[in-house]
Amino acid sequence: MRAIAVGAPFLRGNRWVIAIAAVIVMMMTGTLYSWAIFTQPLLAAFDWDVRECTWAYATANFCLAAIGAALGGFWQDRQGPRRVAMTGMTLWGLGNILAGLGTGAWGAPWLYLTYGVIGGVGAGMAYIAPVTMVTKWFPERRGLAGGMVAGAFGLGAFLYNQCVPRLPGFHAAASHADRWIAAKTAPGGSALLMAPADIAAVMHTFIGSGCVDLVAGVLAASLFRNPPATDWPGTLATQARPGLAPSAVVRTPQFYLLWLQLFANSIGGITIISNAVYILQDLTHLPAAGLAPLFGLVSIGNAIGRPFWGAVSDRIGCRHTFALMFVLQAAVLFLLPSAHDLGLAMAGVAVVLLCCGGGFGTMPAYNAEYFGTRFMGLNYGLILTAWGVAGLVGPLLIARAKDLTGSFSASLPLVASLLLVAVVLPCLSSRPSARPAAAGGLKLRRAPLKLKN
Repeated sequence: MRAIAVGAPFLRGNRWVIAIAAVIVMMMTGTLYSWAIFTQPLLAAFDWDVRECTWAYATANFCLAAIGAALGGFWQDRQGPRRVAMTGMTLWGLGNILAGLGTGAWGAPWLYLTYGVIGGVGAGMAYIAPVTMVTKWFPERRGLAGGMVAGAFGLGAFLYNQCVPRLPGFHAAASHADRWIAAKTAPGGSALLMAPADIAAVMHTFIGSGCVDLVAGVLAASLFRNPPATDWPGTLATQARPGLAPSAVVRTPQFYLLWLQLFANSIGGITIISNAVYILQDLTHLPAAGLAPLFGLVSIGNAIGRPFWGAVSDRIGCRHTFALMFVLQAAVLFLLPSAHDLGLAMAGVAVVLLCCGGGFGTMPAYNAEYFGTRFMGLNYGLILTAWGVAGLVGPLLIARAKDLTGSFSASLPLVASLLLVAVVLPCLSSRPSARPAAAGGLKLRRAPLKLKN
């Protein structure tokens, strides 16, 4: 806490310093969305099937949203964002390091425990802190500010996808894995597992990633703090906002409508992200080693979509924004199975990721608009459990479909149908008419926003 007091004058004079720190933390956790580049090397290294490999990502995604975000939100509402984010980045870094150190010896269960559970819970705590914090620092542009920080999650995946596949050791491992899978799936084919040097390169990638998370992520998180309760010259303050306590929020129909909207908007993008290289290879019949960097380029859509749709929601409202994203994703997913040209397939994936990211860029403002910011940490953490459920259900279903049918195409129209049905959800949503206080039975009125130049 002393570090906060020492740096307080500078931080109070520039809320953008805190926003930049939030972006760094989100970029570190966003590498979770790069899991697709590990799928084939792990298959070839340990002779796993797609489901075994996908379980690591699905577990991490579920623990991030269903456990880490809710736990971090509860803690943040009481202690502030700094401790939550620093603890989260520590766990995320350790999860990666331990995965790299022990998976070769103890196999898939160790990967699920370290990367999936330990890392996933840590990533969730590190995710919830910057999003809810920055929304409080920028009340006049909640959609844009929340989208900017959430967009860093996708940007982290984009940069990671561009850098890691180009590392000589990892690139060689991915190329050998591609040849192993081709030989394995050929009629009557069989293949030897990857060489120890290739396996070591993949494990070292986990370890190196964790070390970066521990250093850069924890240092950035140490700058986090909530805005003060009063205005100060030269910047905009957000006073303590009235709002619904979590116990009241979960009794409103609006909570479940927002939960379902985030679930529906997440499942298409997460389904693609978890097995992106496989899906693109299935559609285009091109080598996986060359598709991984290309998917990294397309994944920038996930990052751009968060501030883009967040800014759109500031103008047309969150309800209309979600309805528009549902329609766009449904149309693309209906057409994607017939897109065998690389350019068309990439464009379709980019649109889905743009909208999927937009859900995470818009939902913080949606949550604040309906339930206020006073208890936003836990309230938004509870809504993020929809992301965890979507991250658990979607990837496993499509991996199962791949194992049974040999193709991803059959499952994409089913996801599109779900999104079409979800269009009705924003139409049913409306802002709660009353906002009772957390205790004492008092009713709180919305405080007017006061600006100082």
